[in-house]
Amino acid sequence: MMHAMTRRQRGAAAIGLACAMAMFAGVPATAHAATAGGSPAGAGDPYFPLAGNQGYDVAHYDLDLDFTPATHVLNGQATISAEAKKDLTRFNLDYSGPAISRITVDGRDATYSQDGQELTVVPAKRLKSGHDFTVKVWYGGVPVTIDDPTLGIYGWIYTDDGAVGLNEPDGARNWYPVNDDIGDKATYTFRITTPNGVNALANGEQQGPPCVNGDRTTVTWNERKPMSSYLSMVAIGKFDVTNGRIGNLANVTAVDPTSDGDGAVLQSTTAEAIAWEQQKFGRYPFDSAGGIVDKSGVEYALETQGRPVYDGMPDTDTIVHENAHQWFGDAVTPKTWRDIWLNEGFATYVEWMWDEEHGGPTAQSVFDKYYAKPAGDKFWKLKTGDPGRDEIFSGSAVYYRGAMTLHQLRTTMGDRDFFTLLRTWTEKYRYRNVETKDLLDLAQSISHKNLKPLFDAWLYTEGKPAIP
Repeated sequence: MMHAMTRRQRGAAAIGLACAMAMFAGVPATAHAATAGGSPAGAGDPYFPLAGNQGYDVAHYDLDLDFTPATHVLNGQATISAEAKKDLTRFNLDYSGPAISRITVDGRDATYSQDGQELTVVPAKRLKSGHDFTVKVWYGGVPVTIDDPTLGIYGWIYTDDGAVGLNEPDGARNWYPVNDDIGDKATYTFRITTPNGVNALANGEQQGPPCVNGDRTTVTWNERKPMSSYLSMVAIGKFDVTNGRIGNLANVTAVDPTSDGDGAVLQSTTAEAIAWEQQKFGRYPFDSAGGIVDKSGVEYALETQGRPVYDGMPDTDTIVHENAHQWFGDAVTPKTWRDIWLNEGFATYVEWMWDEEHGGPTAQSVFDKYYAKPAGDKFWKLKTGDPGRDEIFSGSAVYYRGAMTLHQLRTTMGDRDFFTLLRTWTEKYRYRNVETKDLLDLAQSISHKNLKPLFDAWLYTEGKPAIP
């Protein structure tokens, strides 16, 4: 993510299925009585203890979404394919969206209850450990956007001509039932129905042409690479869409025509940034790239997987930053939100590297500018490696001091070992979840140096670190 304030498998058969599903617009059913109790909520994240759930692992989300911009009504059917990791008489999903009308597990009606964002589901039959099961949830209504006093606006966000789903850190629950555990990556299918003349984009690749059924149009997108739920995205509204290439990689960009953005510039700059980043970090980790410019009013850009979303036309550094996240954050993802510097510190440092090689200041001069801040400045107050829940988007601690940590690591290791580290990191941990210790261990194994004092000083100690 970059905040403005911090500068901040389906082929032809799927087409027929999409046409059929365009008719559903919410399946009427008898709501079931709530059932109290449930397994402990949350997957153990230190900052978001209610996010995620235990006892199962999601493999795939199939989301049928029918949205009407004029009324803001979202009707959904979420089909969740998962594996039980222990015997389950009940399980939880994260959900705070429109009203639920029905839930089934393996085709049989389930009882359910809600307590805040916790949705407890009790299947008709106990799920055995190792058993693959399917949950279907029908829901419909008007989502209420999350407006957090410290984290900002996220989740399902309305625009003048539609809506956009932007989930970091825990907003996916705002528009579909989810195991919102940053470590539970899954593949996705999005089947989005809107009034004719409205565009609908999502992560992944479009499957066939849009299907028109009367006055509604359905488009299907598949994300075949594992994705954390906070990186899932839909963008609905009127867009000028451009299809290009970055070598063999599809480059799909879309620009809100009221944004004063230039689609050709977004296309070319995205292609240039990704081509350069592939030289530095290895092959692009997903099957398509691109970007979406939508006037959402959130005042930030977000690295939604494969296709970042920008609130207004981005400058080059922002495009470089959000696409750097495709390696650092999207493909290689922290195990918990405490380690968000592994996302933002890397993406910010990639900006410095880009500028250094494209006529801008050197990374050393940018480092020196920030290091010149006096020891008593609030810039040095937080711990970069543990900033706290309300400061996960801190420009000083997470973004800039995260990048400074990497520059010190580069200075200590030397360029050859440091750039070996970057490529090895993105390859070894691709589609996996990591913690800072993994980076430390890998850096030490490559450099044959004791780097723990550096990590301790720059990540886990408040105050201005000394430079040897």
